[in-house]
Amino acid sequence: MTEEDILARIKKLVDREHELRSKATAGAVDPVLERQQLAELEVMLDQAWDLLRQRRARIDAGATPDEAQQNPARQVEGYLQ
Repeated sequence: MTEEDILARIKKLVDREHELRSKATAGAVDPVLERQQLAELEVMLDQAWDLLRQRRARIDAGATPDEAQQNPARQVEGYLQ
């Protein structure tokens, strides 16, 4: 997966998030379902951003970016801010 692929995935996920929020505002989606889907989208976004940061860090360190791998949701969500 290239950096462009990851950025395209991030854009797609953000677009889905905006669409879901718009539907929720219009009352076109169940609030429980909305929260569940938003939580899933946030995890997928966090994983995509983490993978992008890994690739960029590997490039900066002179390593091959293609060796970066997506971390599990549990690990990504456990990072300290």
